[in-house]
Amino acid sequence: MEESMKFFKFVLISIILGLFSNHAFSETVGIGTTKGGATAQVSAGISKIVSANAGMQMRPQPMGGTSQYIPIVNAGELEFGIANAMQTYMAVNGVGLSQGKPNTNLRMVATMMYFRVGLIVKADSDINSIEDLKGKRLPSGYTASPLFAYLLKGMLANGGLTTKDVKGVPVTGLIQGINAFKEGKIDAVIGSVGAGFVKDAASKVGGVRFVPFSDSAGEKASLFREAPQTFLIDVSPGPVGVDKSMKLLGFDYMLWANKNVSVDTVYKVTKAMHENQDALRKLSPLWRTHSSATMAKNRGMTYHQGSIKYYREVGLMK
Repeated sequence: MEESMKFFKFVLISIILGLFSNHAFSETVGIGTTKGGATAQVSAGISKIVSANAGMQMRPQPMGGTSQYIPIVNAGELEFGIANAMQTYMAVNGVGLSQGKPNTNLRMVATMMYFRVGLIVKADSDINSIEDLKGKRLPSGYTASPLFAYLLKGMLANGGLTTKDVKGVPVTGLIQGINAFKEGKIDAVIGSVGAGFVKDAASKVGGVRFVPFSDSAGEKASLFREAPQTFLIDVSPGPVGVDKSMKLLGFDYMLWANKNVSVDTVYKVTKAMHENQDALRKLSPLWRTHSSATMAKNRGMTYHQGSIKYYREVGLMK
């Protein structure tokens, strides 16, 4: 009888512990991402921090591109997704890459790191301003990465130019454009401050320079019409290609969720990220510009109620 009671207690305790363990990590959520590149690295970082600190498991769901998982998150078939602010704005408002197909169920969770981009030219080039690009050879098409086509239109508009004012050289994506630049087939190409491919290009062509953008009201407005949710940012000398203080183009990376993801889930995800700024920054150089203080930045897009609840608690929202 005593042995039977011991066995019964053992089984009961095992069941209780099993139930507790399953409950503690019973929730699993997905985050849409790409199969490689910066987006894949960023989503992997978010998943790691959330899984370690939010009492749930977050798993990246790789797809062919952001345009594939945006409608899936919007439909509620996937909880979270990430994209740069420009594409997020297009998706929510049904313009640009999402022309005529607004994704009205997306809600902001966090504004994360920002990237600084511009057009690079060879160090000895006679191109010193956006206006100087007239008649020059620039990448066109970007068939595999169409967002760069919109970005390039905005950059040219800052100097009063359109794609008709330059000689287009068809490319499929960013790296193919960089390779054409290194081969001397293109005079200027999109580059990102601090990126390895910019450093590599500089070593291959004898140095590169970023072409500064104009800060005048009219030229800024022209840029932002073509490239919404971007901004001009001051960059000091030091990084490869930045030989003097200049204005370059900045854009944020955004984490968002379907509006029907529970308030509790989004609250926990937001909290985990906000409380682990240092851990995020240690993940990779991509996170070096991330700040918990700017996670609730107002970009004119609606935040999820779970994030709003948390940001109000910590004083980032009223």
